[in-house]
Amino acid sequence: MKITICGSIAFFDEMVDMKSKLEEMGYRVDLPPTEIKNEDGKMISVHEYYKLRKELDTSIKWIWERKKEAIIDHFRKIEWGDAILVLNYEKNGISGYIGANTLIEMGLALWLKKPIYLLNEIPEISAKEEILGMQPVILNGDLHSFENLVIKN
Repeated sequence: MKITICGSIAFFDEMVDMKSKLEEMGYRVDLPPTEIKNEDGKMISVHEYYKLRKELDTSIKWIWERKKEAIIDHFRKIEWGDAILVLNYEKNGISGYIGANTLIEMGLALWLKKPIYLLNEIPEISAKEEILGMQPVILNGDLHSFENLVIKN
């Protein structure tokens, strides 16, 4: 089975760790890129890009061009996968955080009829009803329950 990991880039280190765990369990896994091209075409870490995106003026065009590219690239990965696993840890004081970008990824997975798995509970956010309507499977932080729910290809 092919799993695409989704979630806030703030959780990127956790995504890399989860990818390793899932691969050890026999899954094929993809996640957001580890590097992004900066304005000079030089590859920078996704951490550095995330920091720049949060700090720089929103009028800086290359930042948003790369964001668009990353969204499209991750949509392709969702299409490739058999299911998505959303890593929704605490962020900004919100337990089980799911941001706007992850929400649209979940919407794409729903449209493509891909199972949606949430690592943790649905957060108390304005989009809670939309998330409930997508009927994700909530793992309560337990990867063993994930393994019992899916059939490996």
